[in-house]
Amino acid sequence: MNDIRVSLLLILLVLGGCTSSQREQIEQVKINQAKEDRESIADPFEGVNRVVWDFNRDVLDRFILKPITQGYVYVTPQPIRTGLLNAAENIGEPATAINSLLQGKPSDSFASASRFVINSTVGILGIFDVAKSMGIERKEEEFTQVLGSWSIGTGPYLMLPVFGPSDVRNFVGSFVDRYYWPETVLEDPYTVGAAVVRLIETRAALLEQEANLERSLDQYLFVRDAYFQRSAFELSDGKLGQKTQEELEEEADDFADFEALLEGTE
Repeated sequence: MNDIRVSLLLILLVLGGCTSSQREQIEQVKINQAKEDRESIADPFEGVNRVVWDFNRDVLDRFILKPITQGYVYVTPQPIRTGLLNAAENIGEPATAINSLLQGKPSDSFASASRFVINSTVGILGIFDVAKSMGIERKEEEFTQVLGSWSIGTGPYLMLPVFGPSDVRNFVGSFVDRYYWPETVLEDPYTVGAAVVRLIETRAALLEQEANLERSLDQYLFVRDAYFQRSAFELSDGKLGQKTQEELEEEADDFADFEALLEGTE
């Protein structure tokens, strides 16, 4: 284990010394990979994925996750919600620091490491985002983005029970992220609690967007396409733009017009 840590440290030191030209090359590789990911969606398991989607949507979400989320939002004051989410996200800062270095971003890595130290101490275990008030913004980098920067494609699309949309690259990246410190030394109740808070807050953020999903002709395809667009956006660090709100609204209108046309032919 010590040899692995030493090797990783050497890799990080080398990447930390990347020139600006090398960083630009890495960024271009990520943009190209993001374009390829978005344009070449592989879904060979669509039959199974659709079954899992129906189970997630019609059973788990309808009867468990959505009611819990709505209740949590209703009874929990916003300051408490913000503090819990800050603490949950704070434990991921060391992973972001390492993943940033592996992508040739030493300044972002230093910022994430600084955020962790500041918020874990002055911010009381991350409950208060003191670093943000100091101008150090949070940048989330996952190992799946590292793999993308190494020109590794997404692989087949996966609809996972409970966890929802994913792909092979993201699944592997999420597995690696769980083995970064401090998650490896935290007690299970804390890590599980942090994961639950992140899950509920993610679901809460989607409550207002359900209308677009409900109006789509094929909800499975709508979610799959949105997932790959978001993945490409994150891999390219926002350089490969998502659809604008206006474009999304136009798509929704097109869906509505098409549905009306179908109803008129019945």
